[in-house]
Parts: sequence; C-alpha cells; structure tokens
Amino acid sequence: MRNSRIAVFAALLVAAALPALAETETFTFDKNHSLIGFRIRHFVSKVEGRFKDFDGTIWIDRQNPSASKVELTIQAASIDTSVEGRDRDLRSENFFDVAKYPTISFKSTKITPRGSDAYDVTGEFTMHGVTKTITVPVKHGGFLKVPTRGGMGEKAGFEITFPLNRKDYGMTWNRPLDQGGFMLSDDVDINIQVEANKQMPEQPRPAAPPAAVTPAKG
Repeated sequence: MRNSRIAVFAALLVAAALPALAETETFTFDKNHSLIGFRIRHFVSKVEGRFKDFDGTIWIDRQNPSASKVELTIQAASIDTSVEGRDRDLRSENFFDVAKYPTISFKSTKITPRGSDAYDVTGEFTMHGVTKTITVPVKHGGFLKVPTRGGMGEKAGFEITFPLNRKDYGMTWNRPLDQGGFMLSDDVDINIQVEANKQMPEQPRPAAPPAAVTPAKG
C-alpha cells in the first residue's frame, strides 16, 4: 500500500510539472522585419549602419518571464552603412576584423521584469574577441495573431536601445583633430527592433496506406 501511495504521489508531481514545461514557446527573428542597427558620431553628425545577416531565437515563458531566454548571432561581415569603402574599412583590422572575429553574439543569463512590458536582460556579449556581461533594457511590443499560409500564426515584438563603448571591445582606432577631440565617438548607440515568429510544432505526417496485395494466381 505504501509503495502504491508513493507511486501515485510521484505521478501527481510529474503531472503538475508538465504544464509548466509546456509554457515555453519558441520565437525566431523575422529577418525581413527586424533591424540590428547602430549609430556613431562622425565629426559633428552621426552615421548610421546595420548588420544584414543575423539569427535570433527567443524562448518565452509568458507566465514566468524570468524563465525566458534569448540568443543572437550576427555575422560581422554583413555590416552595411551604404558606403562600400567605409564598410570595407569597418570589416578590416581597424575595427571589426571580420576575418579573425566573424561573429558577434549575445546569450542571456538573467531576465528581470521592470514594470509593464519592460525588462532588464543580462547576458554574455561577445564582439571582436572580447566577452563581457552586459545588461540591456528591453521593451515588449506585445503579441499578435496573424494569418499565415498554414493557418494562423503569432508574432512578438521587442525594442532594445542602449549605448555601447567600442573601446571596451578593443576597437580603439580613431583620428585626432587639429583643434582637439577625435573624428569618432567611443560610444555607439545600438538600436535593435525585433519582430519574431512563433515556431509551431511539426505535425506528424499521415501514415502511408498499406501496399495493395495482389492475389496469387491459381
């Protein structure tokens, strides 16, 4: 009797845990509707750019946002400022040195809610061969059901803006000015706009019908 009670209790614990595990939903960045951008001061104005090739995944727990996580990988060579000569310089050893450090990445380690639809996301950020723990503010733009070719899908939106000091990651190139100061600022304004698509579980394919059996001729 005692063993049977233990077995029933264990089964109840497993059953209670299953819904919690099922709460995690996977969303992937929609590259056509997301932006990984930046802006840096050049002399007296600011120049904008972006990275065109990236992949991001968000594992969302709506009931417990602190249990969510995110990972992002950017191909450094995909940098684009609309000026090819400048982009070549940014890919060179002066800045990103993409031949040696081809990717920029972020992997979250902690998510802290900060009021309605706002979060502090802490994680390991790697750029130019340097890894540092950073915390960035994230605004959640909500969820939205949308029609897709396969029926109804769902999107999630996020906005991230924060300053990043490029010297912290070994990108120190600059040009002094005769009247004082430098051509480029050390701080870079990061602007990330994310539209992510919920990944639906694959539906099992229907079993193939059994092959017809031809009766043997007598």
